[in-house]
Amino acid sequence: MAIPILVSFIQFAPTVWFQGFVWVVTGLALVEFFAISLPPERLLEKRLGTAGGLAWGIALCMGPGPMVSGLLTCLVLGFALLLLFRFQDLSKVVFHLGLLVTGLLYLPLLLSHLALLRGLPHGREWIFLVLLVVMLGDTAAYFVGINFGRRKLYPEISPNKSREGAIGGLFGSLAAAVIAKVWFFAALTIADCLLLGLVLGVLGQLGDLFESLLKRSFGVKDSSALIPGHGGLLDRLDSLLFAFPPAYYYAFWRFPPS
Repeated sequence: MAIPILVSFIQFAPTVWFQGFVWVVTGLALVEFFAISLPPERLLEKRLGTAGGLAWGIALCMGPGPMVSGLLTCLVLGFALLLLFRFQDLSKVVFHLGLLVTGLLYLPLLLSHLALLRGLPHGREWIFLVLLVVMLGDTAAYFVGINFGRRKLYPEISPNKSREGAIGGLFGSLAAAVIAKVWFFAALTIADCLLLGLVLGVLGQLGDLFESLLKRSFGVKDSSALIPGHGGLLDRLDSLLFAFPPAYYYAFWRFPPS
C-alpha cells in the first residue's frame, strides 16, 4: 500500500509539497542520526543539530546562493562555540563536533538533491529511475547472495553481504535502467542506461555499506524502530543517499533546464 501512495505522490504532488516531504524526511533522518551518534547528555546538541540541519536542508532545496554557504558557516561556527562553552569530556569534544558536522553533510546535503532533481526536466522520471535502479539492485543482490554467495564482500562492515551478491546487484541495476527506458523514460539512450545503471548501482551498494559502517561504529543494529521489521528511516535511505546526487548532476548535464 505504501509504494503506490509514494508513486502517486511523486507523480502528482505539487513541487512545494514534494519539497516539504523531503524536509520532513530530512528532519526525521537527522533525529535518528543524532540519537544513535551522540550520547544522551548531549540532548541540546541533538536538538540544535536537527534544527540546524533541517534549516540548511531547506536552504539547499531552494537553490544555490550566498544563503546556503552563509548558513552552513553560521552552523559550523555555532556548533564550535556551543561545545567550547559546554564541553564535558575534553577527549570527546572534537569527536562530538565532528558528528554534528557529519550530520549536516551526510543527510541535508545529500537528500536535498532529491528535491532539486524533481525540479529538473523529466524530474519525476529521474526519481523513478533512481528508485528502480536501487531497489531492483538491492533485490537482485539479496537473492543472488542467498543462493550463490560464497565469498564475503566486506565482513568487517556487513558480514552477510557477498561478492556474488554485489555482482548480481549490479546486473539488477543495469536491467532496471533499461526497464526504465522502455517503461517510462524513452528520452534516455542505451548508453545512458548502461552508465546510470553501473554508476548508481555501485554507489547504491556503497551507500548501504557506509550506513552499516556508521551503525557498527555507534554500536547499534538499526538506526531506530520507526518502521517495524525494517529498522529506521536511515536503514531505508542508505542506498538512495549516495544515488540521488550523481543522478541530479547527470540529469542537469543531460537535459539542462531552459
